[in-house]
Amino acid sequence: MPGRVLWLYALATLEREGTVYGYALAERVAERTDGAWRPGAGAVYPALQSLVRRGAARTSKQGVRRVYSITPHGRAVLRRIRTQMAGPGPGAPDLSLLWAEIAGAPDPGAHMIRRLHRQLELLDAMLARLPDARAGDRPLRSAALDELSTALRRLGAKAPPQRLSARAAKRGRP
Repeated sequence: MPGRVLWLYALATLEREGTVYGYALAERVAERTDGAWRPGAGAVYPALQSLVRRGAARTSKQGVRRVYSITPHGRAVLRRIRTQMAGPGPGAPDLSLLWAEIAGAPDPGAHMIRRLHRQLELLDAMLARLPDARAGDRPLRSAALDELSTALRRLGAKAPPQRLSARAAKRGRP
């Protein structure tokens, strides 16, 4: 799985930045994961070479460095992947419980709560790093709070009084 993610991230990075070399890609991954994942050369270069073999990227030399850039085919691959990731739309089956079983979760509900908890932790970490982050044309914090309020209403609960998490209390904000 990490190899596929690295391959996709490399392709998206090439699209966004134009050219990239292997070490810079590894540094971007480490930065985006807060150092939790630092892919080595044995992961980065095979991913980049795979992009070249599949015609999604091309390589050239800039000084002593080999740099990679996206091709029109690579852009088309990325568009197709993004369309698929956008989801099948309303009325499509939710496969979350199937994935819970594939992951070996004995309790699918607990699995979904763990996933929700992890996503909220990631959101919190992102807001700690980038307090001015945006979700489209809105501040990310406001958009997240609106979404959580909507979820609480759908679940039949009243919105709880806002309280500070231990982490947020240290930072001095909700």
